[in-house]
Amino acid sequence: MSGAAFDLGPALLFCPADRPERFAKAAERADAVILDLEDAVAPGAKVAARGALIEAEIDPERVIVRVNALDSEHFAADMATLSQTDFRRIMVAKAESPKRVSRIDARFEVIALCETARGVARADRLAAADNVVALMWGAEDLVASIGGTSSRTESGVYRDVARYARSRVLVEAAARGKAAIDAVHLDIADAQGLAAESADAAASGFAATACIHPAQVEVIRGAYRPKPEEVTWAQGVLDAASHAPGVFAYQGRMVDEPVLRHARSVLQRAVHAR
Repeated sequence: MSGAAFDLGPALLFCPADRPERFAKAAERADAVILDLEDAVAPGAKVAARGALIEAEIDPERVIVRVNALDSEHFAADMATLSQTDFRRIMVAKAESPKRVSRIDARFEVIALCETARGVARADRLAAADNVVALMWGAEDLVASIGGTSSRTESGVYRDVARYARSRVLVEAAARGKAAIDAVHLDIADAQGLAAESADAAASGFAATACIHPAQVEVIRGAYRPKPEEVTWAQGVLDAASHAPGVFAYQGRMVDEPVLRHARSVLQRAVHAR
C-alpha cells in the first residue's frame, strides 16, 4: 500500500476491543476509532475481543485496530482475526523492527507506534517502510522502557525525554511524507491542558491527536480548527501571492514560500474541520 495517505484526523478515540457495546458510539463521536486489542484488553479477554471484531458492524474506513506487539504471543492471532474482517488499517504497538513491520501482510496499512527507546531511535527507518502510512508516539511506555517513572513534571509539562521523542517522531514521519499522530492526554479532567497540547500539535504539523475519552474529542477538534482570523489571513496572503511574483510584504510581514506553505496548511485544516 505504498503511497497511501492518512486523512482520518484530527480526533482519534481509543476503545477497548472487548467492549463491543461501545464501538458504534465511539465511531459516532470521533473522526476515527482505534479498537484496542493491546493494553486495554486483559490477557484473558483477548479471545473475546477478537470475536467482537469479527462481529463488529461499523464503517471499516474509519477504524484503526491496535494489535499487540510483533514479538508478543498475541500478534499472530490478532492478524488471523483481522483477515476475517474488513478492517485493513492497523496500529502496531511497541514497533521497533523496521524489517518485521515491512513484512506485515501487504493488505494492511500500518501505523507504527513508537513508544519504546528502540522504537523512537528507529523512527526514521519505520517511517521509510512502504506499508507505513503514519507514526504515532507514546509517552508512558517510552519512559518505562528507559527506566523512568513519569513522562511529566508535577506541573503537567512533558519532561525533555518525552519532548524529544515527540519531535523526533514528527520530523522523521514528515521527512518521508508520512503523517504523525500525537499521544494521548491521560488526565481526562484537564481540558485546558489537552487544548493547549492539541493546538501545539496542529501548529507543529501533527495530522491528529489520539484520545481516551469521548469528552476529549471536541476539545481536540476545536484546537485543530483554525480561527476565523487565521483563515482570513491565509486566504488573503495566498490571493496576494497570485499577483506578486517572488518575495513580497503582506500586512507588514515578509512573505516567501515557507509562509505560503503555512497558509495552505491553515486552509487545509479549515476544510478538514468542515
